[in-house]
Amino acid sequence: MLINHISYYLPDNIISNSFFCDKNNIQQEEIVAKSGIKNRRYIKPGENTNSMAIEAVKQAIPELPYSVGEIDLIVGATYTPYDTIVTIAHSVQNEFKIKNAKCFCIDSACSSFVNAVEIVESFFISQKATKALIIISECNSSFCDFSDTKSNFLWGDGAAAVFISNSSFSKYDLEIVDIETRGLGHVGKGSEAVGLRPNHGGLRMPHGKDVFQFACIYMQEESEKILNKNHCSVFQLRFFIPHQANLRIINHVAEKLNIEPSKVLHNIENIGNTGSASTPILLSQNIKKLNQKDMVLITVFGGGYSVGTLLLKKI
Repeated sequence: MLINHISYYLPDNIISNSFFCDKNNIQQEEIVAKSGIKNRRYIKPGENTNSMAIEAVKQAIPELPYSVGEIDLIVGATYTPYDTIVTIAHSVQNEFKIKNAKCFCIDSACSSFVNAVEIVESFFISQKATKALIIISECNSSFCDFSDTKSNFLWGDGAAAVFISNSSFSKYDLEIVDIETRGLGHVGKGSEAVGLRPNHGGLRMPHGKDVFQFACIYMQEESEKILNKNHCSVFQLRFFIPHQANLRIINHVAEKLNIEPSKVLHNIENIGNTGSASTPILLSQNIKKLNQKDMVLITVFGGGYSVGTLLLKKI
């Protein structure tokens, strides 16, 4: 499989750490020390998870090497839906009149993007699809519990669109070398560490230390596993793209993997934790920096818990 194109959308509304200082009785420097975040993006009135998904696809169309009408599989990925019936996948299908596509949405928290890629792989193997669009969109600000001073400053909004087929169409195509995902619901406080229960409070993270501990363990472990499986050294990587949950987690995992800082990509400082959209947004922002045969490793960890890795190669 190859990623033929990727695009992203970020709302214009920039929320700085000062927004949380009076609310949380916390200093801006403390937020930076805890998370690495200085600013995050929030939707404006009239925007939502579905509208951001549509905007991400609109950003792709000018450079998409084929018509969106050729897409025969649309997989949405989000844990912050605007509508649980008309999903981000269905809203995109309607907006762009993609008539002949299978269409559904999945959720494994911040691992959802990598899980979606694995689902696309299964559809391609079974020959039930040939061109896929993965839509990843998170509207954390709509669900944030602002009374949760432990985590309310973490969240940001954003979306990405990833177009996949078995054919190469341009010099920017990326080969999906391998995918690994794993559920970790049995580990630690996975069933209670992060939660979003509609009508019973908003997005909360009561056990951040547990999330930190197991994210560090499993992002490192699964990264080493997929690299070893594919006989790839960390020194062969052009970029390492970890889930943008916390800059301290990012730095810890990169250090444990012995990846030099110049190869570790992050944007959490300016857009916050955009959930499952974080890694495809970051990949989209940096894809044109890649040269032929460059390798990229994506590693994610989701509340619940779950972990996933994606190894890519510039063709």
